[in-house]
Amino acid sequence: MNTVLMLAALAEASTGVILLVYPPIVVRLLFATEILGVGAIMSRLAGIALIGLGAACWPTTDNRRAFQGMVTYSGLAMLFLIYIGVRGDGVGMLLWPGVIVHAILIALLGGAWLKQRKNPAT
Repeated sequence: MNTVLMLAALAEASTGVILLVYPPIVVRLLFATEILGVGAIMSRLAGIALIGLGAACWPTTDNRRAFQGMVTYSGLAMLFLIYIGVRGDGVGMLLWPGVIVHAILIALLGGAWLKQRKNPAT
């Protein structure tokens, strides 16, 4: 599970850094729109939260909380992106790939969790 958690934490923190430094690129690729008004401020705040999620989910000797946090985030992010995509408003070229990445991440985390439950020594 450590490897999957590490990759997930790095991916989310990296997305957070991009949102913090230059939010328009992420918003354009995910939602096919430009940031207006306080959208850049909120995007940067979301970036900071993703960096925090990445730090909080970095693997340690006890990964239960990190696992729960990453699965919760990925599940809710996936559901929200599906909602946006089904509505049809603001669907950028990375929206559906983002849904797929989160679904794969949930499956990988679930598989790692099941493997660890069967063999707790690893």
